Amino acid sequence: MARAWSLKARPQGMPKHTDFAMIDLNQSTLGAGEVRIANRWLSVDPYMRGRMNDVKSYVPPFALGEAMQGGAVGEVVESDDDGVKVGDMVLHMAGWRDEAVVPAAQVQKLPALDVPPQAFLGQLGMPGMTGYFGLLQVAEAKAGDTVFVSAAAGAVGSTVVQVAKAKGMTVIGSAGGAEKCAWVKSLGADAVIDYKSDVPVVKALGEAAPKGIDVYFDNVGGEHLDAALAHARMHARFAVCGMIDVYNSGAATQLKYLARLIGNRVQIRGFIVSDYMNRAEEFYKDMGGMLAAGTLKRQETVHEGLETMPDAFLGLFSGGNTGKMLVKV
Repeated sequence: MARAWSLKARPQGMPKHTDFAMIDLNQSTLGAGEVRIANRWLSVDPYMRGRMNDVKSYVPPFALGEAMQGGAVGEVVESDDDGVKVGDMVLHMAGWRDEAVVPAAQVQKLPALDVPPQAFLGQLGMPGMTGYFGLLQVAEAKAGDTVFVSAAAGAVGSTVVQVAKAKGMTVIGSAGGAEKCAWVKSLGADAVIDYKSDVPVVKALGEAAPKGIDVYFDNVGGEHLDAALAHARMHARFAVCGMIDVYNSGAATQLKYLARLIGNRVQIRGFIVSDYMNRAEEFYKDMGGMLAAGTLKRQETVHEGLETMPDAFLGLFSGGNTGKMLVKV
């Protein structure tokens, strides 16, 4: 019997294990054009927290009592579509479960790059694409810029660090704890701020970038966003893809330095990676070149078994991952 995680109750603040429930899935026969996939890897991402709230957003909320969704990589074990064969490894959005039945039109065969399949859920998947286009298109970062990246040890942030260095930029990353800071430094960051230290982020950023920053890639919001405003140069560009600081609290971000965006003509743009899905081929070509050149590193935090999915998800909000958070089914 196929199984999936469902949302039992909408979380109030930080989610709890009791907000989730495992359910059985009906193993129906395939309809025309459908495929059955045995999931091998499940993606765990911060944006999923927003889907647990019953509010209008860019993606609909999870329905209570029904199988949740998210990125997954799996092997096709049955197919009613000529374009997708049994044995194909595919990427799709029917995660949080061990088996999925979906229309073949909703799956993507993994690109022919020399990486393990789970890499397409991280650096070479949605998080990597978020970092790539957020940096180069939304923030219009270019060689010579000084770039500040929050959550630089995460799946998105670590990609931003490496792409920025490969494109000739000076990079300052922020991460929590000595081990994560050391890893971000090993990726090529010119300076790393430990936001868990006693030094406020705004002071640490001023020391790391005494002449200010041209670009801020925001995964966190809160204190990090305010520090970036404090040290933004003239015509600085901010790409905002996430604000994990407020996902559970719901509290408004306090920005003491917000008025600086006026005089310094700072541009702040929010974006969603789906805005750039039609440019996936460009992403894979450029990232594939960096991969072949040996300029890309990645790290994964792996939980074993479908049962661990809530543990992995909750770990995103307590610093439990370095690189991409994954569940191996």
